[in-house]
Amino acid sequence: MASLVSSPFTLPNTKSITQRNYFLHSFLPKKLNQKQKSHKFKCNAIGNGLFTQTSPEVRRIVPESSNGLHTVKVVYVVLEAQYQSSLTAAVQSLNLNKEYASFQVVGYLVEELRDENTYKSLCKDLEDANIFIGSLIFVEELALKVKSAVEKERDRLDAVLVFPSMPEVMRLNKLGSFSMSQLGQSKSPFFQLFKKNKSSAGFADSMLKLVRTLPKVLKYLPSDKAQDARMYILSLQFWLGGSPDNLVNFLKMISGSYVPALKGTKIEYSDPVLYLDTGIWHPLAPCMYDDVKEYLNWYGTRRDANEKLKSSNAPVIGLVLQRSHIVTGDESHYVAVIMELEAKGAKVIPIFAGGLDFSGPVERYFIDPITKQPMVNSVISLTGFALVGGPARQDHPRAIEALMKLGVPYIVAVPLVFQTTEEWLNSTLGLHPIQVALQVALPELDGGKSHALHKRVEQLCTRAINWANLKRKTKAEKRVAITVFSFPPDKGNVGTAAYLNVFSSIYSVLKDLKEDGYNVEGLPETSEALIEEVIHDKEAQFSSPNLNIAYKMNVKEYQTLTTYAKALEENWGKPPGNLNSDGENLLVYGKQYGNVFIGVQPTFGYEGDPMRLLFSKSASPHHGFAAYYSYVEKIFKADAVLHFGTHGSLEFMPGKQVGMSDACFPDSLIGNIPNVYYYAANNPSEATIAKRRSYANTISYLTPPAENAGLYKGLKQLSELIASYQSLKDTGRGPQIVSSIISTAKQCNLDKDVDLPEEGAEISAKERDLVVGKVYSKIMEIESRLLPCGLHVIGEPPSAMEAVATLVNIAALDRPEEGIFALPSILAETMGREIEDVYRGSDKGVLKDVELLRQITDTSRGAVSAFVEKTTNEKGQVVNVSDKITSIFGFGINEPWINYLSNTKFYRADREKLRVLFQFLGECLKLIVADNELGALKQALEGKYVEPGPGGDPIRNPKVLPTGKNIHALDPQSIPTAAALQSAKVVVDRLLERQKIDNGGKYPETVALVLWGTDNIKTYGESLAQVMWMIGVRPITDTFGRVNRVEAVSLEELGRPRVDVVVNCSGVFRDLFINQMNLLDRAVKMVAELDEPEDQNYVRKHALEQAKTLGVEVREAASRIYSNASGSYSSNINLAVENSSWNDEKQLQDMYLSRKSFAFDCDAPGTGMTEKRQIFEMALSTADATFQNLDSSEISLTDVSHYFDSDPTNLVQNLRKDGKKPSAYIADTTTANAQVRTLSETVRLDARTKLLNPKWYEGMLSSGYEGVREIEKRLTNTVGWSATSGQVDNWVYEEANTTFIKDEEMLNRLMNTNPNSFRKLLQTFLEANGRGYWDTSEENLERLKELYSEVEDKIEGIDR
Repeated sequence: MASLVSSPFTLPNTKSITQRNYFLHSFLPKKLNQKQKSHKFKCNAIGNGLFTQTSPEVRRIVPESSNGLHTVKVVYVVLEAQYQSSLTAAVQSLNLNKEYASFQVVGYLVEELRDENTYKSLCKDLEDANIFIGSLIFVEELALKVKSAVEKERDRLDAVLVFPSMPEVMRLNKLGSFSMSQLGQSKSPFFQLFKKNKSSAGFADSMLKLVRTLPKVLKYLPSDKAQDARMYILSLQFWLGGSPDNLVNFLKMISGSYVPALKGTKIEYSDPVLYLDTGIWHPLAPCMYDDVKEYLNWYGTRRDANEKLKSSNAPVIGLVLQRSHIVTGDESHYVAVIMELEAKGAKVIPIFAGGLDFSGPVERYFIDPITKQPMVNSVISLTGFALVGGPARQDHPRAIEALMKLGVPYIVAVPLVFQTTEEWLNSTLGLHPIQVALQVALPELDGGKSHALHKRVEQLCTRAINWANLKRKTKAEKRVAITVFSFPPDKGNVGTAAYLNVFSSIYSVLKDLKEDGYNVEGLPETSEALIEEVIHDKEAQFSSPNLNIAYKMNVKEYQTLTTYAKALEENWGKPPGNLNSDGENLLVYGKQYGNVFIGVQPTFGYEGDPMRLLFSKSASPHHGFAAYYSYVEKIFKADAVLHFGTHGSLEFMPGKQVGMSDACFPDSLIGNIPNVYYYAANNPSEATIAKRRSYANTISYLTPPAENAGLYKGLKQLSELIASYQSLKDTGRGPQIVSSIISTAKQCNLDKDVDLPEEGAEISAKERDLVVGKVYSKIMEIESRLLPCGLHVIGEPPSAMEAVATLVNIAALDRPEEGIFALPSILAETMGREIEDVYRGSDKGVLKDVELLRQITDTSRGAVSAFVEKTTNEKGQVVNVSDKITSIFGFGINEPWINYLSNTKFYRADREKLRVLFQFLGECLKLIVADNELGALKQALEGKYVEPGPGGDPIRNPKVLPTGKNIHALDPQSIPTAAALQSAKVVVDRLLERQKIDNGGKYPETVALVLWGTDNIKTYGESLAQVMWMIGVRPITDTFGRVNRVEAVSLEELGRPRVDVVVNCSGVFRDLFINQMNLLDRAVKMVAELDEPEDQNYVRKHALEQAKTLGVEVREAASRIYSNASGSYSSNINLAVENSSWNDEKQLQDMYLSRKSFAFDCDAPGTGMTEKRQIFEMALSTADATFQNLDSSEISLTDVSHYFDSDPTNLVQNLRKDGKKPSAYIADTTTANAQVRTLSETVRLDARTKLLNPKWYEGMLSSGYEGVREIEKRLTNTVGWSATSGQVDNWVYEEANTTFIKDEEMLNRLMNTNPNSFRKLLQTFLEANGRGYWDTSEENLERLKELYSEVEDKIEGIDR
């Protein structure tokens, strides 16, 4: 592709390529031994800060002399430069002949038009042009630029030819009387094509068919109109033919027919030379083939190929190519890949298509028509696009269907299109964002993994052959390395993964593989025994503090095996270093069973060093980390590596964001091993990082079944008191019961959440109802909160009854696009109420609404349980749901939910709506209990294609199920959706209302908030839309439904001032949604430049103040979209807190500022993230509120450390001139009734429903070893919130101490099950007290210290 032409690489003798000693250290300091201070990789933003600095001048040809001939000037705009060489050749040969006319030509790549000067020069070139040609213009903002440039000159131009592009540009077509100005109106035949075929692939294919037949028909129509239309179709044939000869005839035909000065001249031209639409091409073959048999016959007779290549045992690799590259002669990268594969002993079947649908050729040429078996072992797509649909629209279901039929690994290699090689090597972003959207995100939806070409050809080929070998090796000889994580580094944490019982899962996987014929010799009898063998060094005494050592690697061996070892010395000094080493050797921890190795991935290595945590760029992996992967690939010789659970640190190592080079650490570490990765289904964003940065095939696993939190201890007592109040309130006992309710609520610390009157105060009956209503509403909120209970084991799907709570929540959401009504709203209707009103009333504490909502909730649970019972057998498994459901739907009378409802006050519910809803729930139930987690793993290990599927929240999007799919995110240009914008408005309005109440009726001037990758995937961009609504803009979709533009909402419509924002994007969001960051930055800057009063536009108000103070332009002062430096993740506060490696809160705040102050700039999007710390601090200092979103019941504030890691509450207080603490809010959209709570309310809710809730901690402890760690993690994360926000109440720590330490029986269970994690729990309690977050009695502290030394001794194996 284009930029590969700018640095052509031919293959000298293959020897030089197969020697693996080239290594691209283009962005490491040149002399590694000098002590250099530059920790930071430089990002050279060359020139204009745009992605590409190529210049259209390289595509300009001016005739030497016109010899008195008329000059015809042609201007063209295309997506990529493959036409450059053949158009240039065509024009030069026309000018050599010196007949008729001389030709001048200049070409532009769409992307270059972002640069103002280039755009001006296009407009200038058009002023004296005769002919304009455009093709594949699908990026909306640039399409509009082309449109406005050409429109000005359209009437004057002799001919305007636009080939498949956005309708706005297609309408510019003009050839004599032929035009497409009706395109987009229903009567135009072209529009009919667009409508019939939703995907551009179908559109391009219909267009190809049309192109074949039309000229024949049109030839016989007399009118000029028909002749002009025929000329357009011929032009399209010439263009798609693309060879210099075709283009010579194309230019002759158009200039002879339409340039007035040449009208009288008779210019002869030949018809277009047509190439096969689809076929097989090989650079050495005499022709293109459209039959595989013929191609293979030719292959067998090749003189240049050795016997090994012709033998039937050679691996066979299929390639998918674009025809336009072959016919225009721009195929050097195709040739390189074919030659490299053959040099490595693989047979190649390279197929191509002229349109944009490659699924037909894949089925036609890669599958044996008779046996229906695949003829290839793996497939590489070099088109850079989705398999079906090219750059405009995609048909992923069609692509998946073809790839499922084929059933082999599918790898997508991404050619550099928009940058030169130099630009790519020097960029920290890696691939150009537009390219990430078109060519990385979209192929992922087909289930591909991405690769960057160029000098990487060799690696690409080796990886493709390694994936192919998985299909060819027997199970007994395959070697698999299972990698587990240990985070934070401590023996109590070996085998950490989100929601997963890791060792029980590994045990169930290994048992299954053993039965399947893999060699898993010496596998112990139980999963507990497996833990013992991996965790304890058998040589030492039994309770030794060390992990089992699988291999000792001496330094010399390490340096030989690890080509990039030198590059690590800058950060870590000479090997072996002191991590994962005994001072002489590097140690690989783990245990081998037959052909399976279970290893422990080392950690980042700098989590305990506060100075390193402050660096704005992350450090490289340490020697021990590199040694681990060298061992797996080169000593153990793994055929595949299985990373077990969410998530390790390999894919978060420094390097480019997307499109790795050899000097990017994730690429060097994973080497050429096929990487299979078990990932939680609800975390598509980090799974996508694992795909892009470590080429993983990510297989989803289920999160544990959810249950309602329920009530316990004092909370339970309260609910009983409230029930008796309702039955007795009109007797004389009302006031007495209310005072018991008030005192019990205070004992439960509910006085922080509800305004309670003084005990014994006289209150009226109406006020009594309100107090009870508010307490009742709070209790209901706690009771109905969803919790994932326990931990998931791979291959053990939930039973049907365990799925009830999930189904009830699926039933609680309206799904208008599918015509499904939510169960609560159907039930509320029977009472003549809108469910929204009931929610509002209940939130305010109106007693009768709280009671009604509780009845609706209970009835929903009852109806769903009744339905599930009917579809299960005695064992609680779901039996043939479909048959049972049909028999249920056959007879209206016995529908179980109707039976259930007939005994409640909701018996008049709408039967039709219920039938539709329960049919949908029946489908969902089947998906929840289906199980393909082990099946998909075995498919991957056998070198088959794993079906892709979306990741996300199963409650919002049941399509996430069943698990065991190759998980992907979504098309980044599709968000935010209209529905997301609707939900966002509700949340923003509630947030601003809440802040007004807490802030004396004033709107906040600035809100500091966080954007997360996964949340925006699950909610289709809700939090993205919240930012837009705060500043008062709305997203605009283009013809294809993609969001690439915003427009300002008028102040009248907004009805309030525009609120300024400071947006902290997580590193993962930055990687996945760079286009959306660009959009937000454009939006904020547009708002800052609106001519509006400052008291109505806080963005403008602050930007003007900051511009003045700093002496910069307003646009720069309005930088509001921040994240980490490219290739770094998180603020490291989480690492500091988890490892207790911090001195005071100021140090944590410095970490946040130094790591999170990199701004995205839409005016120079190619420079990646640039540090703008001053503006960042000034913007934060105006914040009146901080804000985050919770979007799914599985992850809450204390479940993961990411939330407090991104919380700037205390930091803002320090930056504000008045030292005032900002309000901190959390929006909770986990249920249909969206809430905005303060941070402290949310922390209390979290503590009550999880850490202090017997249902939750008993569920965790049932998983044994891993469960203790989960409890300790919640407490550590609570300390994190104290450190960043100070919003944790003292009683939370006090109650936790009572629950886990004062209860002797509990204390012994924790100590015996996982002494390492229990030690950390004690340490966290002591730390909370030492840092001033928990005030408690001396005896409590004494007891903690005693226990600490007791457990220390136990771990060291000393019995006293």
